[in-house]
Amino acid sequence: MNWILSLFKKRWFKWLFFGGASIVAFFVIVYISILLGFFGKLPTKEDLSSIKQAEATQVLDNEGQLIGKYYIYDRQPLKFEDLPKHLIDALIATEDTRFYEHDGVDNVSLIRVFFKSIILQNKSAGGGSTITLQLAKNLFGRKDYAMFSMLINKFRESIIAKRIEDIYSKKDILTLYLNTVPFPDNTYGIESASLKFFNKPASALTHSEASTLVGTLKATSYYNPRLHLERCQSRRNVVFRQMHKYGYMSQDSVDLLSNQNIELQYKSFNHDVGLAPYFRAEVKKELAAILDTLKKPNGEAYDLYRDGLVVHTTLDATMQGLAEASMKEHLTDLQRTHEVSFGKTAPWNNKAIVLASIKKLPIYKSYKASGLSEKQIMDSLSVKRKTELFNWTGDTIQNVSMIDSLKHYLKFLNTGMLAIEPSTGAIRTYIGGIDYRFFKYDHVSQSERQVGSTFKPFVYTAAIENGMKPCTYFSLAEVTYTDFDNWTPTNSGGVTEDPHLNYNLEMALSNSVNTIAVKVLNEVGIVKVIEQANKMGISKELPEQPSLALGVAEINLKELTGAYASYVNASRSVKPYAITKIEDKNGNLIASFKPEISKEQAYNDYTRQVLLQMMQSTINTGTASRLRTTYNLKNDIAGKTGTTQDNKDGWFVGITPKLVTVTWVGNDNHSIGFKTTGIGQGANSALPIFAKFYQKLNADAQFNAITNSNFETPSQEVIDDLNCDSEKRDGFLKRIFGSKKKARRFEKK
Repeated sequence: MNWILSLFKKRWFKWLFFGGASIVAFFVIVYISILLGFFGKLPTKEDLSSIKQAEATQVLDNEGQLIGKYYIYDRQPLKFEDLPKHLIDALIATEDTRFYEHDGVDNVSLIRVFFKSIILQNKSAGGGSTITLQLAKNLFGRKDYAMFSMLINKFRESIIAKRIEDIYSKKDILTLYLNTVPFPDNTYGIESASLKFFNKPASALTHSEASTLVGTLKATSYYNPRLHLERCQSRRNVVFRQMHKYGYMSQDSVDLLSNQNIELQYKSFNHDVGLAPYFRAEVKKELAAILDTLKKPNGEAYDLYRDGLVVHTTLDATMQGLAEASMKEHLTDLQRTHEVSFGKTAPWNNKAIVLASIKKLPIYKSYKASGLSEKQIMDSLSVKRKTELFNWTGDTIQNVSMIDSLKHYLKFLNTGMLAIEPSTGAIRTYIGGIDYRFFKYDHVSQSERQVGSTFKPFVYTAAIENGMKPCTYFSLAEVTYTDFDNWTPTNSGGVTEDPHLNYNLEMALSNSVNTIAVKVLNEVGIVKVIEQANKMGISKELPEQPSLALGVAEINLKELTGAYASYVNASRSVKPYAITKIEDKNGNLIASFKPEISKEQAYNDYTRQVLLQMMQSTINTGTASRLRTTYNLKNDIAGKTGTTQDNKDGWFVGITPKLVTVTWVGNDNHSIGFKTTGIGQGANSALPIFAKFYQKLNADAQFNAITNSNFETPSQEVIDDLNCDSEKRDGFLKRIFGSKKKARRFEKK
């Protein structure tokens, strides 16, 4: 005792003692202050017992395959039974070897860290953070408390960790941790990480894959396998060695697995990339409207980003992949041809077109509203900065101005493609544009473009429905309509060379003869044609003018597809739809949706069978015959090509018994068309997407039910009524006295 008293007489010892006591007192005061809530309310045991974490809404295809998610944090929870043992072993061996022995705070590890890391400066000593401490941080985050942030946050986490250990079993803690821990690429939870990096559920992770993901927890950016695969592989091998060290893996297994390369199957669920981004964006819009009408059992509103909803859709993910591949193959080649065809006269370099496009930019309008002069605005838009630009050959980062960027994007052709099941309207494939990252405008749901000759079947449907026989003949001769500014519709492809030649309806439609389409419209009457289109589901107000026969009406691609479905759906149109049902995170059904099919026939069975035969002729011998000759498709196919004035829009409608597909190709800027009809016509610009798509479907046995299906056999009456010569010439006297171009008024009956 005397030696202790003698020590207190020494000045240095007093300083050391009181200094140490002050530090301890400071720590105690801080700890008590945290307990009392001076640094913010601590979660109580009651709060912790009902932990609710934001869960991503999952979007599934028609077979239950995950195709996308909506989330604030990309998190998808699992049960403990879904976690493979080797994943748990890898986690404990690497992150918390004494997990089953401590109560949330591992005092033994803290002492080890203190002596080895702080006193002996041994960097290999590891950290003292436990899985439970990390869970506390994952669940409640950290706050900035200025000078003592680290100390306060550590104390808070230790208190929360001990409370977690009092409430939850070790299995529950492991489950909560793996469902909340952040992985690379802003991914939260093991299931989301497994799906993103290996395209499989966590339950199917191999030893190597599980260890790879566990290894990234040390530093998610530094060990991101997508960006730093070699570095990540080295870290994975460290996890193997840790597992051997603590008895979870044999040395032979370590040696074998360490030599294997990591094989990623990266599948991002970022909304701008991945499969069917335009479809997912449209589903998101629809969901927002649907959820506004629904309430949880407790009366609260559903949250699209937090409540872990499961959305079942009609999309076929495999089919969608084939459609996207087909589109990319064709548009890559067509874009190259398109650019070469213009040479030095490219419209995207035209000053007037560029200036008009600049003035439509939101930033231009903003500058203008703020009072900047034209020169100031143009100077601001001419400032160059590093920008990522889309290219079919690979995206590039270039030093460009906003004006340069605008000119770059003006040249690109865009597209829209929709394939539906005609009996229900279920959407199977959906392509709203060439790349959602750079072209957000959706050409399936948002766009309305002139439909060109794809409107002609509606004219012929009205004609047959109102009593016109398929073997009615019309002359190819041009007619000037005096009451419409002497408008004279003409044909393309040289079919006007013989004005005394007459085609029956099948020949005229399959070869898309403009002059005859207008004559048929005049014979039937504009009003009846519009009424027929309305019955087929076209809701857009249509112009009452003869050019309607040539497709001057701007119609949404979705509506056009639903109308064409009637030809293989007992004459009933459908409304394309995407969502079949919505479930909550527990699997309870909260909403379901049925097909919207027209209750009444838009036309009779006879009319349907006649039109279907006519449109099969379009494929076999008419404007779409390259499906047979160039692409060698043997399927039962009917269809229609379409091209608008000045080659601004190319269309193709492909009808098969169990799938109706519509494709459109054109420029987003309406002032830019194709250089020539040869390049821009629907048979060249839009048809090949369908052709390549069907080639891929034919090669995949899982689609045999679609590709091997056959059209209905037409009635004997239809066969008889179509049994006539496709063309005939005027008699001698008519050729002599009827050779002049005719002028007449157009009847609006």
